[in-house]
Amino acid sequence: MKMNHIVSGKDYKALLREIKQRVYKAQYEALKAVNKELIGLYWDIGKMIVWRQKQYSWGKSIVENLAKDLQLEFPSMQGFSAQNLWYMRQFYIEYSKNQKLQPLVGEISWTKHLIIMGRCKNVLEREFYIRMARKFGWSKNILIHQIDNKTYEKTLINQTNFDKTLSAKIRNQAKLAVKDEYTFDFLELGEEHSEVEFEKALITKVNRFLVEMGGAFAFMGNQFRLEIEGDEFFIDILLYHRHLKCLVAIELKVGKFMPEYVGKMQFYLAALDDRVRVKRDNPSIGIIVCKSKERTIVEYALRESKKPIGVAAYKITTQLPKNLRRELPSPEQIARLLEEI
Repeated sequence: MKMNHIVSGKDYKALLREIKQRVYKAQYEALKAVNKELIGLYWDIGKMIVWRQKQYSWGKSIVENLAKDLQLEFPSMQGFSAQNLWYMRQFYIEYSKNQKLQPLVGEISWTKHLIIMGRCKNVLEREFYIRMARKFGWSKNILIHQIDNKTYEKTLINQTNFDKTLSAKIRNQAKLAVKDEYTFDFLELGEEHSEVEFEKALITKVNRFLVEMGGAFAFMGNQFRLEIEGDEFFIDILLYHRHLKCLVAIELKVGKFMPEYVGKMQFYLAALDDRVRVKRDNPSIGIIVCKSKERTIVEYALRESKKPIGVAAYKITTQLPKNLRRELPSPEQIARLLEEI
């Protein structure tokens, strides 16, 4: 009679890993379904309150009465406070007017909706954060961070040459992957620091760095080595964009932008495309991050470049210069961009 042996080895580990992934996927899909149903419930409650108030000219007392009675009827359920019922009413009023937002409301949690409604009054800004939170799986804290750091404005006024260097298929998505300014307020750096100190500080807190970059990047390495004809070249930071399916080279400069930086980045991108990129990947993209930049100089420097490059500034604080708000695209242009998220 053969004895049963304890299963072990790489085959068992592979099976366990596969089952765990399937369980996680099922849990995630179940949570998504529950969230969608909850948001639908809150939408309907808000709608019923609005309609009844119009029909019977009811005032504020209806919400207070509903809150008390619903809490008595459903003591185990949270969410029926008077304040939350007012939020449901506001949620329906503000989003029912927008045909583009209605299909999106079930894609993020109620808590995130409250954050966006409370902090963003512009309809296009709200759409931007709903779509970004949905696509990149932003947590509540990351969403707050992105809103506080003015990601909406900084994304829409970015400086790139993507219109003439990338295919129409990925052009708009690539534009949304590059900010005009990055805020690295999590770094323990003074205003005066070297490029080596800057890079080291970012790598030490690489997870926070990737969050600020936008949430869709994977870290490939720093001082990424390229050997060409016996000479060595090093890219400060190399990332991979999971949705664009492309390598992203980051060059860090602690001074103001200089036009010659574009030539160096073009060289890096040509080498990456020829020696590192795989067939399924899109062309590599470069982002030059400087302490400061003059927009006209950047525009001239990128005009004749044949490689896709963006130029951004970085700050250690969270303030966005007021004059840059005037640089935002038209609402029609913003709406077209948002369709790509």
